[in-house]
Amino acid sequence: MPLSTMNAGPAVSAAGPAPTPTRSSATARRRSQRSGGALLIWAFALPALVVYTTFVLVPVALAAVYSFFNWNGLGALDRFIGVDNYARALQDPIFLGAMGNNFAIVGLSLAVQGPLAIGIALLLNRNLRGRALIRTLIFVPYVLSEVVAGLAFRLMLPPGGPVDSALTSLGWSGEKPLWLADPSVAFWTLFAVITWKYLGFAIILMLAGLQGVPEELSEAASIDGATWWQTQRYITLPLLGPTIRIWAFLSVIGSLQLFDMVWILTGGGPLNATETMATYMVEYGNGRSQVGYGSAVAVILFVVSLVIALVYQRFVLRRDLRGAITRG
Repeated sequence: MPLSTMNAGPAVSAAGPAPTPTRSSATARRRSQRSGGALLIWAFALPALVVYTTFVLVPVALAAVYSFFNWNGLGALDRFIGVDNYARALQDPIFLGAMGNNFAIVGLSLAVQGPLAIGIALLLNRNLRGRALIRTLIFVPYVLSEVVAGLAFRLMLPPGGPVDSALTSLGWSGEKPLWLADPSVAFWTLFAVITWKYLGFAIILMLAGLQGVPEELSEAASIDGATWWQTQRYITLPLLGPTIRIWAFLSVIGSLQLFDMVWILTGGGPLNATETMATYMVEYGNGRSQVGYGSAVAVILFVVSLVIALVYQRFVLRRDLRGAITRG
């Protein structure tokens, strides 16, 4: 047998098809891709986590620690008093009144601002001349900072101020209320200012929700003989439910944490008529240098807000998400 023929066998074998990638190499490549994706996620999330930890988690933890001490903000934490600060707050009629004011604002906001926002949004959702301008004007108060709005109303509401002059020009010749100085009037004045400030946000939110209501449903209901009110009641409002619940949650949390507007307008007075948990906390924690006690009030406010948020997430948000997935 010639030598060239004898060497042909091994040569053909060496030149055979290249081996396919093994399963282990494919697994390693997938792991590398996953690790690269995880690193990218952490690269974007880490700055936000640092900010959140620094400005939210750390202050909450420090407030929880300070709340167990009788501390004025200076010196060492060496006067441990346990839960005495919490017991003091929950037995203080001024703090309980402040908590009552917060929940009264919550209830009034849901009962007054919600229906007003829905009604105005339904009107603005129709073809009206100047609708865009009206929407802009309605949203302007919400864009203003609470400090600016509070200062503006504080300048307009003193005795003999612009509001009293306007009422006189409209025919009210009698004695005007002391809008910010009468304990029986100041709370309602505060709520009116809050409504003016935040109603625009509620209206815009409802308008955004109305854009997701198919017009075909309203047209079909109209063809079937349904009135405008029946259409809104049985079609529009149920489909607007998730938006209403989101607004209600934001309104509740905002009402519980209300501070700037109250502090600028009344400072919690007169005679604690407009005191809220936040103004009470600042008054004692900062104004009276009772940092431990103010921290206990802050923890109570945090726990109340957290419980409401967890209840919303557990019983409301999950249901809305399931409904959205089902409709999708």
